[in-house]
Amino acid sequence: MNDRTRIAVLGAGPMGLAVAYQLALDGHQPVVFEADDRVGGMTATFDFGGLDIERYYHFHCISDHAFLQVLDELGLADRMRWTETRMGYWFQNRLQPWGNPMALLRFKGLGMVAKLRYGLHAFLSTKRDDWRPLDHVEATGWIRRWVGNEAYEVLWRKLFELKFYDYTSNLSAAWIWSRIRRIGRSRYDIFREKLGYLEGGSATLLNGMKHAIETRGGIFHLSTPVQRILLSDGRVTGVQTAAGTESFDKVISTVPLPYVPRLAPDLPPDILARYQARKNIAVVCVIAKLKKPVTDNFWLNTNDPDMDIPGIVEYTNLRPLGNEHVVYVPFYMPGEHPKYGDADEVFLEKVRRYLKKINPGLEDSDFVDIRASRYRYAQPICPPGYLEGLPPVALPVKGLWVADTSYYYPEDRGISESIGFGRQMARDATS
Repeated sequence: MNDRTRIAVLGAGPMGLAVAYQLALDGHQPVVFEADDRVGGMTATFDFGGLDIERYYHFHCISDHAFLQVLDELGLADRMRWTETRMGYWFQNRLQPWGNPMALLRFKGLGMVAKLRYGLHAFLSTKRDDWRPLDHVEATGWIRRWVGNEAYEVLWRKLFELKFYDYTSNLSAAWIWSRIRRIGRSRYDIFREKLGYLEGGSATLLNGMKHAIETRGGIFHLSTPVQRILLSDGRVTGVQTAAGTESFDKVISTVPLPYVPRLAPDLPPDILARYQARKNIAVVCVIAKLKKPVTDNFWLNTNDPDMDIPGIVEYTNLRPLGNEHVVYVPFYMPGEHPKYGDADEVFLEKVRRYLKKINPGLEDSDFVDIRASRYRYAQPICPPGYLEGLPPVALPVKGLWVADTSYYYPEDRGISESIGFGRQMARDATS
């Protein structure tokens, strides 16, 4: 291959890997630059006391077609496992079943009319396919109109406020709907939820994609953040890193949009302003390894005045890990919120206290290990009409394409969505 076929790919999360994978399949030579010392982004794994596991929780739904297609292409489809999972709700110091019609009808703390309105809204959201009528609708008002004040206060308000804080009242109904639909459609039947995991975790996919890229001539530069995208006379000329400059005719960036003005300050001012206007939720995600389970649920929503979390994810109730019991506890907040600056130990101590409150049988000695990971740009904040404020993926600079998880709005961030979007972006950039 000659240099004219080499294309720089910035970021080695699922979207960046998907871009590089498709480029390699199509006969190009992707050169991937990643700031981290490993591929994966938010799906990357780490050594958790001898257990190789993701820093942030992930799961798969039956609608994850792009993800399942890549597994098939890589010969990894037989590593996929589907299982029945359970949801719960912690409310009024009581652990209650959740996630199906019977659980809703038996839920304590909510009147029958409120239950029926909530159930109708969830059912119709699951059946809806067209998101466009909801694009310019504000989410909390939309939900409140459907379910009523009682159900909103009990089941929704804390979930919004403990994730979006001051942005709660300016979110797109289309974005919220997509989340309801995705989970609502991933089921064996109306009473049983169906979610999936990969044997070996996300590392199975990441290693498979990286190997496929490298065997086709792709190159990875890990621990190598790009300092600047080089532009001249309205076109891309290359990238600059600490090691120097490297020439490219095309650059495809998948790093979070807030980094783009720093990487490409020579872009037109109106384009830069649109990137700078994007807001993101940050996350401090605590992962705990326990000697015993907290509950028998995979997902547990929480509405407790003493807890500043929207829920917990008991990962090993989806993916069994022998005698290890792993729980993720995410603290979401806007990145500019003062709480994001709190020390790790503040969040670790909260998690110990919260889990022992949910399960009084837990003791300090049951906590084998506990860690915190942080991601500043974990999720875009999507106000009504979100896509209209984004710059085009193909920028008015020859050879430059820029996108992150914002661009598959109204779908929520996810591995499958990143893969599908990334592969299409690679095709568009080389067509």
